[in-house]
Amino acid sequence: MPDTPAAPAARPTPTASGALSAEDGKLVVLARGARARVGAVEGAAVRDQDGRTYAAASVALPSLTLTALQLAVASAVAAGASRLEAAVVVTEASTLDGAGHAAVRDLAADAPVHVAAPDGTVLGTVTQ
Repeated sequence: MPDTPAAPAARPTPTASGALSAEDGKLVVLARGARARVGAVEGAAVRDQDGRTYAAASVALPSLTLTALQLAVASAVAAGASRLEAAVVVTEASTLDGAGHAAVRDLAADAPVHVAAPDGTVLGTVTQ
């Protein structure tokens, strides 16, 4: 299988303090927990069309590398999700990785993807 170039990172638009809904705030908590549980670089969580949530941490193995957001989306799809309502990535980076962004967009053209710092502070939101 040929290597495909990585999608470019997306820069989040700053979010006003307290602008997240309660449901999106829960995604931040889940993503932080997934990251902390295994000491991963990133944690992510998504909510599907039925309100079910899926959390994941980044994976870096010699034979497999997945961003936390890719794994959270894959978990949702494996459980039968056909659409996403929202996503959160907890990371030390200031941008949303291109691969995770693309995975969310495969299921939702307009779902907000919130980018948060490890302390849970939301840095911004990607909506496109």
